Amino acid sequence: MKKILLLLSDGFEAYEASVFTDVFEWNMTEGDGSTKLVTCGIRKKLTCTGHLTVIPELLTSEVNITEFDALAIPGGFESAGFYEDAYSEDFLSIIRKFDRVGKIIAAICVGSLPLGKSGVLCGRQGTTYHLNNGHRQQQLAAFGVNVVNQPIVVDGNIITSSSPATALDVAFKLLEMLTSVENCRHIKYLMGF
Repeated sequence: MKKILLLLSDGFEAYEASVFTDVFEWNMTEGDGSTKLVTCGIRKKLTCTGHLTVIPELLTSEVNITEFDALAIPGGFESAGFYEDAYSEDFLSIIRKFDRVGKIIAAICVGSLPLGKSGVLCGRQGTTYHLNNGHRQQQLAAFGVNVVNQPIVVDGNIITSSSPATALDVAFKLLEMLTSVENCRHIKYLMGF
């Protein structure tokens, strides 16, 4: 069983988290059944965009990295407090631990900014939210990241993306990397893509 840790910050974007929960649930029920998603956060209750309350299965203090094969991070809204958790040492430490052992890390939109802040993307290629005068891309570059203006960038074990529009593609790419091209195609087909 391949386990994915869905690392959530207060203020995360509900849609960007839901693509991971949906794709990996489809794989469990209709695909090869080899993946399990586990939610995690710094707080016992998280409020995402749209004011939905989420209770993560694990707290960051309870995570044993050896039990997981991949890390998934949705972006969020600054106005909803996203960066308060996403830039905290507990959050950044988990990112560093996953990267240190070469496990796959998939980040959607501004979910790549904590990757940049953690240092795991320094000197590597990545992308982030590209609209609004490239403000977020400039922030990512300030962390030493070689920003590539593409929808999705894969650099070794790290997947980053440029906007919420790429969210499903990131989830499918992660599924493909954890299972197989054929299994991913099968899930896409069943989901109508």
